[in-house]
Amino acid sequence: MNIAGLIKRRLEELGCEQKDLAAAAQVTESYISQLLTGKKSLPAHNRSDIYGKIGAFLKLSPGELAKLAEMQRREELNRKIKEPAQPLYQEVRELILRKCKSEKAKQLRLIFEKEPFGEIERLITQKLLGVAKGVAKEEWKNEAWLRVVARLNHRSYEEVQATVLEFLEADIFSLSVQNFVYFLDPLIESWDIDLVTFGMKIVLAPELGRERMKQFEFVERELEPAAAEEPGLGEFLQNASLSGDVTQEELVFLKRLRFRNKSPSALYYYRELQNLRDPLHFRAQGSR
Repeated sequence: MNIAGLIKRRLEELGCEQKDLAAAAQVTESYISQLLTGKKSLPAHNRSDIYGKIGAFLKLSPGELAKLAEMQRREELNRKIKEPAQPLYQEVRELILRKCKSEKAKQLRLIFEKEPFGEIERLITQKLLGVAKGVAKEEWKNEAWLRVVARLNHRSYEEVQATVLEFLEADIFSLSVQNFVYFLDPLIESWDIDLVTFGMKIVLAPELGRERMKQFEFVERELEPAAAEEPGLGEFLQNASLSGDVTQEELVFLKRLRFRNKSPSALYYYRELQNLRDPLHFRAQGSR
């Protein structure tokens, strides 16, 4: 049985209505209705206490609802992965372009229309969504912040409180008009992109964003050739009496050591390991 079926069955058995459940879960009746009809995605159990509240009201075993929700979320994710990517809602695209600097918006519109939801459109959407979600992740438990969002959207605090959970679960393939209007629109004041370097500048609204601007740059670098393992390191690792208790972190450090015109022995690596472990060789954090 899916989570909607379980909730409906328990409501019927208890003789309760959706409005009673909404009051107990401290969300709107509309949110419960959309959750039960599949119009809203199930929130992650670690981002909301809604499952605990609903479970307690429905007199279910502790954790039962959250476990079922997580199983259902995984099934939905697997289904999404197999489905081909769909273009953004036209309204969302228009809202995104509206935030762009005017001289660049016309050029980007042509690119978007020529290649719907192509690499550039996905890159821009991903960065805008990532910035907005980053702020929302920091503030979703902040009542004052949520009330500002509610006021800007002319919505109730309870409605925004429920909607922010859905927004935190959104990705570029499931970004709805409501997600954009409630959060991206008030959070992001403007954005711009360099179509040569693909660097982006995103300006946040001062009322909702802690930082005024986010900037992303893409730097092309040459891959460093993989260095051959030193023979002495190989001997060190094969000798259990020397390296039997070496940790993964220590091994990474030893592998990064580089030498010119020298070939260290297994004993060298053993001594280097002891130096690394000796607290006398390191200053305490914060001291100079």
